[in-house]
Amino acid sequence: MQDLSLEKAVDLLLAHCQRVTAVEEVPLISALGRILAEDYIAAFDNPPFDRSPLDGYTFAAEETAGHGADKPAQFKIIGEECAGDFFDQPVPAGCALRIMTGGAIPKGCNCVVRQEDVTVDGDTLTVPFSLEPYTNFCYAGEDIKQGTKLAKKGTKLTAAHIGVLASMGFATVRVLGNVRIAIASTGDELLQPGQPLAPGKIYNSNLYLLASRLQELGFAPEVVGILPDDVEAAAKVIQGYRDRVDVFLTTGGVSVGKKDIMHGVVENVGKRLFWRVSMKPGGPALAYTMGETLGIALSGNPFAAYATFELLAVPVLSHISGNDKILPQRTQAVLTDDFPKESKGRRFIRGYYENGKVRLPEQHASGSLFSMVGCNAFVDIPAGTGKLAKETEVDIVRLYRVK
Repeated sequence: MQDLSLEKAVDLLLAHCQRVTAVEEVPLISALGRILAEDYIAAFDNPPFDRSPLDGYTFAAEETAGHGADKPAQFKIIGEECAGDFFDQPVPAGCALRIMTGGAIPKGCNCVVRQEDVTVDGDTLTVPFSLEPYTNFCYAGEDIKQGTKLAKKGTKLTAAHIGVLASMGFATVRVLGNVRIAIASTGDELLQPGQPLAPGKIYNSNLYLLASRLQELGFAPEVVGILPDDVEAAAKVIQGYRDRVDVFLTTGGVSVGKKDIMHGVVENVGKRLFWRVSMKPGGPALAYTMGETLGIALSGNPFAAYATFELLAVPVLSHISGNDKILPQRTQAVLTDDFPKESKGRRFIRGYYENGKVRLPEQHASGSLFSMVGCNAFVDIPAGTGKLAKETEVDIVRLYRVK
């Protein structure tokens, strides 16, 4: 199949990938970004006891009724409790307990007074004012009630989720297995950053761009490196990942030039699903299956690779991982700039979206990298559209951004 619409290409990709269902139990401390495989429910109140929010003294507030500066209330101090201690007996009438922040408020007490506001002489506490019951009093379950759903199945764990689960005593969590992704670039013209720049060579930006974007989206790709412009050699490397990864991503080698090797590679390793998507840039995208592995080969031009990664590959990764939050979101916006080109075919251009408006950069070439900095949206221009004037309402695709 070839010359598919973007939507049909995505549907075809989704039909050839499976959502991760394997479950593993991992230490909570290393679970950031993982997807929960089950709901997590609070087994107890948090805090699990009434506690003091400050350093001071606790007693029955009713015993200060009618007292003030001219007639202070007095209590006998019968002990001291720090956070982590537990005073396991009721505090009798007329008595008080010195208590530190986080300490459990014992039976017989229902308020806490700051130590700076009272006076102490030996074991006698003098309180020169009256207090209402439950003054400076933190209730058991004030943060989380027993039975509260802490995080539901399918949640991508953030630092806050992990803190909440830790506060409830969970040392491990059951999560979905990681999506296995390998990524490589093709092209004898490519050098890795750090190597001396030679005539006719360029540095491999695509590998760094897309590997980093995968990490932003919460994945941990295996970076294969640069594949040579040789069908048999490249096919041997890619074949080695058959059924070892869920998705094998490549950039370059998908057009019709002498060294566009991915067509031959696919013939060697698997079955082609489609070639060419009716869009610009990145139209000559190639997709294939290799056993249980889905291969997506993108254009070598940096913006073309990035655009087709977001529009073709991210929906696949969202489906496999069960994380729909990373999906591009469609909406409308108003152009703040003219776009002076006609669009014979469907075109996606980069933009900077904010508050219902989208600003365009000066440079739109598919090989341009610098104008991608800060890009958070694509303007989706239908085929047959003429020049666009500023203030025109357009359809845009907002890209997922880590908050």
